Amino acid sequence: MTSPEQPDHPEDSENTGDAPAELVDAHHHIWRKADLPWLDGEMVPRIFGPYEPIRRDYPADEYVAEATACGISSSVYVQTNWPLERSVDEVRWLRDVNAQTGWPMAVIGSADLFDPGAAEVMRHQAELTPLMRGTRLQLHWHDRPEFRFASAPDRMNDPVFRRNIATLAELGWLFELQVFAPQMADAAAFVADFPDITFVLVHAGMLDGTEPSHVAEWTRGMRLLAEQPNVVVKLTGQGTFVHRVDQALIDLVTSACLEMFGSRRCMWGSNFPVEKLWTDLPTLVRAWRRALDRYAPDIRRDVFTETARRVYAL
Repeated sequence: MTSPEQPDHPEDSENTGDAPAELVDAHHHIWRKADLPWLDGEMVPRIFGPYEPIRRDYPADEYVAEATACGISSSVYVQTNWPLERSVDEVRWLRDVNAQTGWPMAVIGSADLFDPGAAEVMRHQAELTPLMRGTRLQLHWHDRPEFRFASAPDRMNDPVFRRNIATLAELGWLFELQVFAPQMADAAAFVADFPDITFVLVHAGMLDGTEPSHVAEWTRGMRLLAEQPNVVVKLTGQGTFVHRVDQALIDLVTSACLEMFGSRRCMWGSNFPVEKLWTDLPTLVRAWRRALDRYAPDIRRDVFTETARRVYAL
């Protein structure tokens, strides 16, 4: 079975009756190219494919113009892999951007969670700004080298990492969990060990293919995570592996996540500007609205607005 194809006319058959008047973008980025060696340095294979068009500044003003034109009223910034030794600088910059523009309304930072000093870094970030809501350090590992971020599939079992994760409960922060399906059994056991911490599953568990075996493995892993009440899921990033807005894939992921997690544990995000590699924001928003059209208004409000407001205390 090959990847589902994008409809020829994605604007066709759109029905957004009773759609939320406002959207919350639970996952986006802004950046200055000079701060990010992965953008400013040599091009190398990445999980989302060739990325020359986004090797530039993507400032808050540009994001806000695109977002507000689509009905987005608030947003959550997610860290963009600044050098880990500059994790505090990233948060300081976001504090200043918010002071100038009012956006974003919440920040997910980062820190070297395999370093014994990470707890102090996170405390410093918390002191800098009340925008802080949590941290992300990508744990995803894959057989394909260009899909990897972590150095091994089981890094979540590292004792130093776990001690640093425990600090999140003290801070009242969440952890943005990014793993592939083969890692989900370990991930479910990991989050079960920290019941007082919320874990946000990034990009709906990163389904990397729609062949039946891929979908079955992903579904098994997602069910294990859904059994943990402290896991919520982001409906984001579905262009990562197909490099297009694929309505059938978005529909599949939306239906499965709502069935497994329920709408109060599902939320939408744009993943901009990464998704600008293959789409514009209006097209992306229309595709996700279409995927939710057949659900009741309260479910749509949860996914597009209320879950993110609650989880990120917006």
